[in-house]
Amino acid sequence: MKIPTTLKHKPVIVSDNYENVDGRLAYNTDAKGLSLGLAQWNDRGKVDISAKVWRHTGEKWSRQSEELPLHRVLDLAILVCSAKLHFREAYRLEKLYDPEKPVIDRVGLQGNAMTVAVCTDNEKIDEDIKLFSQALSNDDELISERLHTLSRVLKKMGY
Repeated sequence: MKIPTTLKHKPVIVSDNYENVDGRLAYNTDAKGLSLGLAQWNDRGKVDISAKVWRHTGEKWSRQSEELPLHRVLDLAILVCSAKLHFREAYRLEKLYDPEKPVIDRVGLQGNAMTVAVCTDNEKIDEDIKLFSQALSNDDELISERLHTLSRVLKKMGY
């Protein structure tokens, strides 16, 4: 299924077969493609690039398709890596986190820092963090494969 090119997001680089590699949902997902292109929110004279997950209901392209600026895609990747790093050692903590120090990391970005923390405002955090940890563990093979690939590409780029 080809990603539409007549909508506000203008695809430039695409993965039309994302449905075949969408993690546990491979071959059974509504996420049919990924694209990098010109953002739908572009104003005259200002061009931003965005990443988009294209969803299809089986009948039509879905309004639940998501478009993100590239820096947010990378920020999400940083968040995933920080969480994965935390959970490597979290088993040492009774609640899988320290309630007195819920901040996991501070990642320096553009003169400030993105705080990565356990959401202690969540009333059920003690239950939810266990479920999160288990799900992260269950998906370790899928996530690790992608992180190894990302690492390889970053090394090729000189990072």
